[in-house]
Amino acid sequence: MIHGELTHQIIGCAMEVHSTLGAGFQEVIYQRALAIEMDKRGLLFEREMGMSIFYDEIQIGTRRVDFFVGDIIMVELKALSKLEDIHINQAMNYCQAYNLPVGLLINFGAKSLQFKRVYNLNHPDNQSKVN
Repeated sequence: MIHGELTHQIIGCAMEVHSTLGAGFQEVIYQRALAIEMDKRGLLFEREMGMSIFYDEIQIGTRRVDFFVGDIIMVELKALSKLEDIHINQAMNYCQAYNLPVGLLINFGAKSLQFKRVYNLNHPDNQSKVN
């Protein structure tokens, strides 16, 4: 996987945050803690970055991404008792809308940290996954 090392580092940061704070806080608390942990590890990121959504080359809205890491990976955070398919679909849609190869969906609300790598199968970096 091309972006495996970076996603692995982000997941490691999330694991550290979850092991320290546990479950039960609001999403914004985990977002702030994850920013601190990624900064400590030297990861370059933008927090709550506004990104435009286009349809047929026309801007139809914007969405704030929780984190945009290394200019290539979208990270969406949740603080729910469990992830549902709708959350995974949302993260996949963001990858496609922003033309990113990979994203992470991280849930701090469960007893154990939950995370999913999501892929934009239309992105050139992932064409080998389609064929």
